[in-house]
Amino acid sequence: MVIVVGNPANTNCLTASKSAPSIPKENFSCLTRLDHNRAKAQIALKLGVTSDDVKNVIIWGNHSSTQYPDVSHAKVKLQGKEVGVYDALKDESWLKGEFITTVQQRGAAVIKARKLSSAMSAAKAICDHVRDIWFGTPEGEFVSMGIISDGNPYGVPDDLLYSFPVTIKNKTWKIVEGLTINDFSREKMDLTAKELAEEKETAFEFLSSA
Repeated sequence: MVIVVGNPANTNCLTASKSAPSIPKENFSCLTRLDHNRAKAQIALKLGVTSDDVKNVIIWGNHSSTQYPDVSHAKVKLQGKEVGVYDALKDESWLKGEFITTVQQRGAAVIKARKLSSAMSAAKAICDHVRDIWFGTPEGEFVSMGIISDGNPYGVPDDLLYSFPVTIKNKTWKIVEGLTINDFSREKMDLTAKELAEEKETAFEFLSSA
């Protein structure tokens, strides 16, 4: 397994995969777990619960400010019952606005405040990512991971390194299928795919001329 963390993580991971064709593409992944953890934390904070009470948030796309943190399929445990995050919060404007931009820009905000990156948060996210590859995801839960987009069920162009919701079993990831994608989500997912396609083109132009 090859896990890429250094930014631009998705495109670096795709480049690494292309540079090592003897290693299966499926063995390469990049870290969007930090964004995933931040999205869970924002929801938990808003609802006064712990991050562990929130599950099935999704980071779609690039580990950049175009990423799309999606909670339309997320659940939260409230008073012993699992409810949808949208039902629990009843604040669609926050979920479609400030929540998304906060997660997208969290890394930059931390650097601005601390004059340092969030190294411990990233280290924990790497541990979470590796642990789930090794031990698998709990039943009924999925996590976010940057993986090759080939043959995905969500209309993302092939040959991109894109963050999807995945379940993991026997050290093999599988994209979660059958999730409903509304128009709002579609637009956000396409926007981050477009950025990834442009990044890929720039990177490969540079590599071919180097």
